[in-house]
Amino acid sequence: MRFDLTDLRLFLAVVDAGSITHGAADVGLSLPAASERLRHMEANGGVSLLERGRRGIRPTPAGEALAHHARLIQRQLTQMRGELGEHASGLRATIRLVANTAAIVEYLPSRLADWMTRHPRTDIDLKERQSIEIARAISAGHAEIGILSDAVDTSGLILRPFAIDRLVAVVPRDHALAGARQVAFADVLHEHFVGLAGGALQDHIDAQAARLGARLKMRVRMRTFESICEMAGRGIGLGIVPETAARRCSRSARIAALRLTDSWAMRRLSICTRSLDDLPSPARDLFEHLAGS
Repeated sequence: MRFDLTDLRLFLAVVDAGSITHGAADVGLSLPAASERLRHMEANGGVSLLERGRRGIRPTPAGEALAHHARLIQRQLTQMRGELGEHASGLRATIRLVANTAAIVEYLPSRLADWMTRHPRTDIDLKERQSIEIARAISAGHAEIGILSDAVDTSGLILRPFAIDRLVAVVPRDHALAGARQVAFADVLHEHFVGLAGGALQDHIDAQAARLGARLKMRVRMRTFESICEMAGRGIGLGIVPETAARRCSRSARIAALRLTDSWAMRRLSICTRSLDDLPSPARDLFEHLAGS
């Protein structure tokens, strides 16, 4: 039975994501290449490793055993890279950071810029993910640092407070709801919406609508919170954005912001890692900087 490191990284990514498609994307493989590797792993081992069902991918008992040992190997590799990094002071370093949409757009630019200015030889590999995917990525060793909401299971991770992120609905100032200070998500599901063109936050919002048995009536998808607020102010549709973005955009866009009363709309963001002792020095320094900003 022979598995290389790419096989193990792929297998863990698939197990953690519960999806071959998402797992393949996390390790930079195409879906056909990932599927072929998984088939080869099962054929080479002579055992079924994954159960494929309507709700996604789950490991078999043999797959659970492989995942356990693969995680041990990943941790040893992380520790080895960290120790070697201490002796490679003249080389560039890269820190893998995964964060949700609000953290990337609203909070990280200024905090990262301050730190990166002082560390010109360190690059950041920044990826956007939903909070549940971030917790899995950190646990599996796919990234050193994560920023996620408190709505997911973070057992086994080291957490520090990062920010409070509140989502609001933005409407034109002449909208019937503009005078209200808050509104329940269920009470605006009949409206048309302006959303984000993909990303973890929009996936999160769409999932909350699905939980209520609805699908957002999306008129258009934009790439930034500013453009969502601009479109909402012109009456194209309601938008859902972080309160910080709505406050910033209210200076130029004719919008009113209504706090969503749903529990999922109030998110405490935390910075997380699996082990401070295992982090290479630059990553540990960045973690402390972001936690203390």
